[in-house]
Amino acid sequence: MKLVEKYLKEILGEHALLELSEAKRLGKLPMFINETYKLYTTNLFNHPIMLVEPKNISEFGILQFEKHLQIIKNGFERTVVLVLENVEAFNRKRLIEKGINFIVPNKQLFLPELLIDLRENYKNKSFKQKNQTLLPSAQFILIYHIIHRYEKWKLEDHSFKEIAQKLNYTPMSITNAVENLKYQELIDVVGEKEKHIKFRNGRSELWNIAMQYNLLMNPVLKTVYVDSIPKDVDMLKTNASALPEYTDLNPSKQQYFAIEKTVFYGLQKSNALVNLNDYEGKYAIEVWKYDPLTLVDELPNDMAVVDQLSLYLSLKDSKDERIEMALEQIIEKYIW
Repeated sequence: MKLVEKYLKEILGEHALLELSEAKRLGKLPMFINETYKLYTTNLFNHPIMLVEPKNISEFGILQFEKHLQIIKNGFERTVVLVLENVEAFNRKRLIEKGINFIVPNKQLFLPELLIDLRENYKNKSFKQKNQTLLPSAQFILIYHIIHRYEKWKLEDHSFKEIAQKLNYTPMSITNAVENLKYQELIDVVGEKEKHIKFRNGRSELWNIAMQYNLLMNPVLKTVYVDSIPKDVDMLKTNASALPEYTDLNPSKQQYFAIEKTVFYGLQKSNALVNLNDYEGKYAIEVWKYDPLTLVDELPNDMAVVDQLSLYLSLKDSKDERIEMALEQIIEKYIW
């Protein structure tokens, strides 16, 4: 923890002497807390602080941290701060969203209880922060590239025209998507007569960058309800109906399906949706901004469900604890 002391001194000008909490004081906490964390006490600006350092960071997720820190706070009645040696961009974003105090020495100090948010240069200096999400078509291309990592057909090996044909977009839509990805510095365009895209980073880093800079949108345009599903229309399970395929979550009573917006509007126009409304029905239909079917085409599984990354994006703002725990599992299993 000497590194933490040094960091606090450099960034706050405070000499915070960290003291390992005595075993007898830890007796008021559950045994698993003592076995899982090292606890240190100190003061910042005359405010009592408890620093909590995980002994094995790989075993826990954000929800577990949140629960454990609350237990420690209740036991000591101090501001509790999580100390991490490093943290992935998407996990750092979730810690901030949940208002969890944390320190990553030499990188970031986030103490909302003390109204402090100081960070070093996490960001790639050449990366432009645009404060806008990707176009739906650009997000589609990015996610397609990430989840189809083991397929023989690679986006980078084909021309814009071939990509358009493969992904069921118009050439103009692909051109606009490519320009959007290039503008956000996620890709380069290479070649002269026949141009190709070249992703600037590995797949996991692309995801982390996109999450860190809020480039990814919720793919769901809106949710409607019907009493029956039209025949001969392919739909994928989504929301709480898809989570059991990827996680330990039990199936929900409400059945959810995803459909691309132009397909939905065609069904709506032909009156193929029985008792269509915005409130309730046997089936919930999520109208998506891009085609969930094309996105999972040729993936090596037989599950009629949306892809795990779009599913995560559609539910990441949920306040349901069961869904939050399921999303933790998606992060651990599928975000490389």
